[in-house]
Amino acid sequence: MKLKLLYVFLMIGICAISQNGQYIDSLEISIKNVSKEKKLQAIVHIPYDQFVGNISKSEKIINYGKELAIELTDSLSLAEIYFKLSQISAYKDQSEQKIEYVLKAIKIYENLGETLKAGVAYGQLGYSIKRNDMDKAFYYMRMSIKLIESTKDQTLIDPIYDNYGTLHLLNKNADSALYFHQKSLVLKKQFKDNVGLGYGYANLADTFTQLKKFDIAKKYIDSSLTIRKKLNDNYGIAVSYTHIGDINFAEKKYEKAIQNYKTSGDLAKKYNYQHLEKYCAEIITQCYLELNDYKNAFNYNKIFQALKDSATNIQTNTRVAELQIEFETEKKEKEIAQQKEQLLKSELEIKNKNLYALLLSSGVLIFSLVSLGLYKRQQHKKREYLNQLQLKEAQTYSKLQDQRLQISRDLHDNIGSQLTFIISSIDNLKFLTDTTNIKLKSKLLEISQFANTTIGQLRDTIWAMNKNEITFEDFYSRTLALIEKAKLVSENIHFNIENKITSKIIFSSIKGMNIFRVFQEAINNTIKYAEATEINIHISENKNSITFLINDNGKGFDKNTTELGNGLENMERRILEIEGEILINSEINKGTSIKIVCPKN
Repeated sequence: MKLKLLYVFLMIGICAISQNGQYIDSLEISIKNVSKEKKLQAIVHIPYDQFVGNISKSEKIINYGKELAIELTDSLSLAEIYFKLSQISAYKDQSEQKIEYVLKAIKIYENLGETLKAGVAYGQLGYSIKRNDMDKAFYYMRMSIKLIESTKDQTLIDPIYDNYGTLHLLNKNADSALYFHQKSLVLKKQFKDNVGLGYGYANLADTFTQLKKFDIAKKYIDSSLTIRKKLNDNYGIAVSYTHIGDINFAEKKYEKAIQNYKTSGDLAKKYNYQHLEKYCAEIITQCYLELNDYKNAFNYNKIFQALKDSATNIQTNTRVAELQIEFETEKKEKEIAQQKEQLLKSELEIKNKNLYALLLSSGVLIFSLVSLGLYKRQQHKKREYLNQLQLKEAQTYSKLQDQRLQISRDLHDNIGSQLTFIISSIDNLKFLTDTTNIKLKSKLLEISQFANTTIGQLRDTIWAMNKNEITFEDFYSRTLALIEKAKLVSENIHFNIENKITSKIIFSSIKGMNIFRVFQEAINNTIKYAEATEINIHISENKNSITFLINDNGKGFDKNTTELGNGLENMERRILEIEGEILINSEINKGTSIKIVCPKN
């Protein structure tokens, strides 16, 4: 009884100052001189809205709780700790750790027969993998609802309904999303869950935004922000500004959207919500592109790329899939073990009734075990073969990469330095040459410009050589940089670029370089010869191919009477080399258009 009173007193004392955002600090002070058991229980019962307010400090104290739970062999508390660490990993955009922690929590809950808590954890698992595997996300979320509803305890199901509605919204099913969000909201009001109301109103705002009912969406997000500010909910406030930005973006009010995304991004950076900071940088880039502000779009795209490490993401996604497979495999193995146990019981029951049935069953069991042994042996051989094959591939790739680096280094150090020397020498000759010899000076200037162009092309070639593959994001950043350079030498030309690529596209280095060279040649030709005032670039995709369209409003040319130069022939040759198609159309005084279609990946 004394222990219970002490714990209640401890929690009341902490809650009394939690409104000032000092919950975690006060918790550290309050548990300093109490037993390990009391420390652990205080850490386990940190409210969600408090530990999410300061991710860095919360992670430190919750990890301390994990050490205590392991030391005290308190399985249930350890599961609760793992569940909280999963939530922290989600806000830090650590996908692999997020999945690993929630799977550990589920295993413990199931072993302890904690059906309600296991149901909540399955809901967390389903929501966590929504970006990787939507089908599995729905599967785990339905399992969560089924388990929780079987306990007849509705106190923990309202956030599950809310997240289930969000899955439907991501799946472009706004009506189903609205149903589950409203169902959740009824329970939140019934339980007087102010923290949950903040999330519920925000989710309804998202749903009405997708339905293009912006006035209703704004009312809900205003209510959400008011609640979150009153609760001093750092994460909730940051997310609310993101939702407001989403509404502005849907209304095509891009400048307002940028303002709200920047507010959210600054808060996310301050409180270490990395996934939110990355999202804001990505959408701000899109807003600036819609405003034709390519400089700021380029800058924010660099921020987004810095937050989104492609190689790490690929490895993380692979590991997340592996964790799911390991988890499902372990559950299947348990089911098989239970089935075997049931089979043995059945055999014992019929042993005295039918000896033949017993022998037959024993034969089936032996056959199954032998088959399983043979299967495992075959799988082992297959794994060994794959490991050897991967090792050989890794060695081959390493040698090729070394050769690439050596060649690019030689190009940079030898040819690059020689071209730079040539440019410097030509510049010196211009000063030594008779000032009246205009023709000679013009020729020297032409040679200098050619050498500068060659250095630029050499750098682009080295850039491509140093990459085994080129992501579309990398290619797009390079294209934005090319446009910025073109603006410096062609102030009278207005550039418009529209990018509708949403899927993940990866080019080989040769393919990416060839397409980039065609872009470069097309823009240079327009600047030099077309006398255009506008260049439009449109990039789109379908299921199997990606299309690039470049057109201008210049003077054009007649293909029937004009002999194609080396530049246009090189463009056609480059696209044919990557198994693509190129179509060049031009009419006198109506401009020129170049359309490139090539297969994805």
